[in-house]
Amino acid sequence: MIKEMIKVGDSFIEAVSIELDNHNLIVLRGSRGYVMCGYLSMDAADNFGDVAIKITGIRTIQEALNTEAEEVSREAKNIGIYEGQSINEILELIV
Repeated sequence: MIKEMIKVGDSFIEAVSIELDNHNLIVLRGSRGYVMCGYLSMDAADNFGDVAIKITGIRTIQEALNTEAEEVSREAKNIGIYEGQSINEILELIV
């Protein structure tokens, strides 16, 4: 498992990468929401009322930071996050 703290403005996002058999599970967690890889369920995030952003096609934390939102939860939309938005912009909203 790799755990990093990513500086966003004056705060930090917690980044976690867990190596699994075929791919890595990656989560970037802020105080207002999180970015998740395709292993995790957007349906569950919506059911829990989470601000969640799904990304796909990444294998590392660095790749996660340099991609765009594939799918966003209802609560994420409510705070102005949208599909196709850069993860760096999103991190500023969920930090």
